[in-house]
Amino acid sequence: MKGFKDFIMKGNLIELAVAFIMGTAFAAVVKSFAALLMDLVARILGFDPSQAFSSAVVWGLKIGDFLSTLFSFVVTALVLYLAVVKPYEQYKKMRGITDEKTATETELLAEIRDLLAGR
Repeated sequence: MKGFKDFIMKGNLIELAVAFIMGTAFAAVVKSFAALLMDLVARILGFDPSQAFSSAVVWGLKIGDFLSTLFSFVVTALVLYLAVVKPYEQYKKMRGITDEKTATETELLAEIRDLLAGR
């Protein structure tokens, strides 16, 4: 039982759970925003907003739901990029944080030596 308690109380697991819950809530907000944009596009194009994309048919295939889901995905990706990725990249640039780990010449030579020794 102690092992399970240690597993549950790990910081990474709690952070992951919080991130998952926040992501779910964020997805609901973006989904409703995408629906709002879909209604706006339908009105601009002169369609009935309640049936504009859900009833779309091409070559006898009902693609309306797919188009709505695809649009929602693109809006979600765009919002995440603009609200999370770009500010984080700017923060890292401002702080001088780099993701790249540059190996020194000595480390590279040691790695080559170890690979050759493993043969």
